[in-house]
Amino acid sequence: MDRFSFLNAAHSQLIEDLYQQYKKYPDSLEPSWKAFFQGFEFAQEDYGDQDSSSASVVQYAAQTENSKEISENVKKEFKVLNLIDAYRSRGHMFTNTNPIRERRHYEPTLDIENFGLTEEDLNQTFNSATEIGIETAATLKEIIARLEKVYCGSIGVEYMHIHDVSEKIWIRKWLQSSENQAVLTEEEKIEILHKLNQAVAFENYLHTKFVGQKRFSLEGGESLIPALDQLITRSSQLGVDEVVLGMAHRGRLNVLTNIFGKSYKAIFSEFEGKEFEEDVFSGDVKYHLGSSKKIKTASGEEVSINLTPNPSHLETVAALVEGICRAKVDDKYKDFKKVLPIIIHGDGAIAGQGIVYEVAQMMNLEGYRTGGSVHIVINNQVSFTTNFHDARSSVYCTDVAKVTGSPVMHVNADDVESVVHAIRFAAEFRAEFGKDVYIDLLGYRKYGHNEGDEPRFTQPNLYKIISKHPNPREIYKDLLKKENVVSDDKLKAMEAEFKALLDKDFDASKEIQKNTMDVFMGDDWKDFPLCSKGALQENMDTSFDINKLKELAVKMSTLPADKKFINKVSRLFEQRLKMIDANTIDWALGEWLAYASLLSEGKNIRISGEDVERGTFSHRHAIVKTEDTEEEYIPLRHISESRFDIYNSHLSEYGVLGFDYGYAMASPNTLTIWEAQFGDFVNGAQIIVDQYLAAAEEKWKIQNGLVMLLPHGSEGQGAEHSSARLERFLGLCANENMIVANCTTPANFFHILRRQLAFGFRKPLVVMSPKSLLRHPKVISTFEDLAENSFQPIIDDATADASKVSKLVLCSGKIYYELLAKKEKLGAEDVALVRIEQLYPLHAESLEGILTKYSGRKEIIWAQEEPENMGAWSYILRNFRDTGIQVVAPVPSGAPAPGSHKMFERIQNGVINRVFDCDDEPESRPVTA
Repeated sequence: MDRFSFLNAAHSQLIEDLYQQYKKYPDSLEPSWKAFFQGFEFAQEDYGDQDSSSASVVQYAAQTENSKEISENVKKEFKVLNLIDAYRSRGHMFTNTNPIRERRHYEPTLDIENFGLTEEDLNQTFNSATEIGIETAATLKEIIARLEKVYCGSIGVEYMHIHDVSEKIWIRKWLQSSENQAVLTEEEKIEILHKLNQAVAFENYLHTKFVGQKRFSLEGGESLIPALDQLITRSSQLGVDEVVLGMAHRGRLNVLTNIFGKSYKAIFSEFEGKEFEEDVFSGDVKYHLGSSKKIKTASGEEVSINLTPNPSHLETVAALVEGICRAKVDDKYKDFKKVLPIIIHGDGAIAGQGIVYEVAQMMNLEGYRTGGSVHIVINNQVSFTTNFHDARSSVYCTDVAKVTGSPVMHVNADDVESVVHAIRFAAEFRAEFGKDVYIDLLGYRKYGHNEGDEPRFTQPNLYKIISKHPNPREIYKDLLKKENVVSDDKLKAMEAEFKALLDKDFDASKEIQKNTMDVFMGDDWKDFPLCSKGALQENMDTSFDINKLKELAVKMSTLPADKKFINKVSRLFEQRLKMIDANTIDWALGEWLAYASLLSEGKNIRISGEDVERGTFSHRHAIVKTEDTEEEYIPLRHISESRFDIYNSHLSEYGVLGFDYGYAMASPNTLTIWEAQFGDFVNGAQIIVDQYLAAAEEKWKIQNGLVMLLPHGSEGQGAEHSSARLERFLGLCANENMIVANCTTPANFFHILRRQLAFGFRKPLVVMSPKSLLRHPKVISTFEDLAENSFQPIIDDATADASKVSKLVLCSGKIYYELLAKKEKLGAEDVALVRIEQLYPLHAESLEGILTKYSGRKEIIWAQEEPENMGAWSYILRNFRDTGIQVVAPVPSGAPAPGSHKMFERIQNGVINRVFDCDDEPESRPVTA
């Protein structure tokens, strides 16, 4: 190992200070340092180099480490600096952070012999002491003692991986200012004990009263409760007005009661398994529910706190928390320092779940940053039944922090004062730099994964230790008694008072007939009552003044004359102006006009996803750049004062869809859109679709108006660029939980987007959006279609004479235009092509009218381009089972589409021909009388 590899800018200030002192008062320095600087200046003179900077001094030292020009004492100074650097870089490996296990052994150790120092040097004085915050020179023994306190106590600190020097210096000073030890008043210590007592007593009470029931207890990590309490308090002092917290099930009931103030009787009643008051809601298990409250901290600040509802999919909620926080910043606070995201992880989940990385990468991205998050890991050192050495390859479960250059504090969860100290660091670092910070709370899990498990099946030795280990409250009680902060009488009174409260609430819980569900972020949604049954069938007025619409179209499509754009961009906007003159609106312009009209009405719009700014298929061009400077020009930002944001995301579906779902959850007056690059890729975010989009309203009474645009359609591009898996969405539809549409005209797309914000409630909207139809010559609308009409859930065949129709063909999406071309070619007057634009919920009145109109039909067919086992067929069959409907579709398949373009054409043509009963494509076909 190069013992002088540390000689760089990290220690240049010390050398610079000593060198400046030497230049002013050479005799004030210790003789060996004086000799060192004299040697440096002689060398500069000999080589004619006038650079006398500290960097040059360091370089000189490194080049002459074995030279007689440097005295042994100065060499030892640099060895001590090397030792200091090692404590900063590797001290976390030699800490007392694990309450129940021996630390793994790492080499090389921090023994002084590994740095060229001996016991004889322990009493020697070194100027290097000033590098660790000691005001004057100190002995090596004193230097090591301070380093041990700062870096090797109950807190292990990782920060030397951070690239930003100013951040490292700030952390160093913060750690050294108190020797990384908690400095607390007696009042603060009693408050910490109070929160610990709540945490421990609550878990003990549940364990006694509800034997064997799942609760995913916090026991072994109870110091989380005073930690959260202190984090909220300190953050509020630093300017935070609102906190959004996301966590999985472990310890959640404790957080709900002892941080969010949910009544103990409500929790006890939920353990009885009673139904919820609202029959329409299935509800959820008690350790998944959310909460929103306003509280006053111990220091008197009022803070809004929100615990986001979550499924059992562990880290999923982290993405939502970030999206919620960003929406609150954009809509309300306009300041990232006002909103604090807190994400509580499990050690197995943070290391094992890929979404953690996706969310971490959002930290500095313009469209997704939230001003830094505080991550707290409840580190049980066992994941379900898996030991930590089988749960990850990295040294620490928090090593994802290194991706974003975020500091990590590993803390012994039994040392609650150190936990509080680390939490205060997190609050202050986040406030100072707007970056993520991680707290690794090393504790244990008292029982199995749930309270019905037997952990000794898989970790018998570990659980022998745990069974005898005192809880953090008992440890802290003993400490405070020794410090004479509390007496036995005070402790007994505190515990008895809390026990009496629990008993009272336990008795009161028996009187509750049905459980109630808190509405998450109810204040944000007070103007949006839940949708009544059948409300989605109502025709919403989405019309817009035609003159204003034309004015907006011209304004959006006119590039500024003082900016130079590439020729293709200029021509594209010129073509849009020509379309406006010709009253022929294509898909892109129809989409733009939907946004522009909403912006002009005071609504906000956010669009995000992979390549959404230009659009995957180069149709949107919401942002164009000047040719010379790449300055961005965003036409829709010149419509009104309302906010139009569009962001290319990083290459993530799961994390970004979760973020945008969270954004829509907190911003009901924003049209929030996530677009998949291809609809196929939405399956990378299936958990968000299943657990939130489809189920959140029934589970948690949560509304959400997120729009998902999923490019869909078989066009010979292979299995991964054809299908947004329509069948999966339709299989999730029930109780009017969402809207699934497959629009075929710009006007209908215009109206369905406007309808999202016209509703007095919010529902997710899933659109199978087009690819080839973006430029199809027949896919055009007029200004009148946009201005005067509304969304049409079903579009009838305008050319069909019902008296001549023997075959009624229902279809959806792109295949309509292929069927239409065939019908026109054949002159098939006996066929009516009816488009179902909104697949769910089916518009009953329109559908009944269609079936009545074509009551003389002999056949009713559902035609689709997706294989028979995919697409909408199974769903259509369930809803048309009494009509004798038959399907025309490709044969069932395990893949959504073939990879061969020729095979695709053969299959697609086969479907079209079968609809019209022609296999050989004759030039004409007799018309049925």
